[in-house]
Amino acid sequence: MTMAETATGSEVLAVRLVTPDRVLLDATATAVELPAMSGYIEALYGHAPLLAELGAGEVRLHGGTSGDQKFFVAWGFVEVLPERVTILAETALHPEEIDLGEAQGELQEGERLWREAGDDGDKYDEANAVTRQAEEKIASATGKST
Repeated sequence: MTMAETATGSEVLAVRLVTPDRVLLDATATAVELPAMSGYIEALYGHAPLLAELGAGEVRLHGGTSGDQKFFVAWGFVEVLPERVTILAETALHPEEIDLGEAQGELQEGERLWREAGDDGDKYDEANAVTRQAEEKIASATGKST
């Protein structure tokens, strides 16, 4: 029996979610949905190796020892291997850890940055990143994430 198999023999992924200051999750799951920069991806046992840049959104875990769990993540990388998913996120929170008032303030800040960007493309990119992160954080905290 491999490390990624349970006592019943079903194949599961070892999943680890790490931020610079803590390990949020070290468990197993039968499926992991991830917010990559190019859109959501789903990893299952046996997935082809993949390294992707994380965007802002929810990581959703299904089955295994993790049960059904959600985490808000923003920016970082994910490594998917056939038996393991490692998520290295700049920010990762349980939805109940999100301060909704703070997230609303971040959204207003993103909108202010957008208005002040002028002709500077880098400033627009920064404003869009701040806005996207705030919108995804609010959606995760209120249970309205897609």
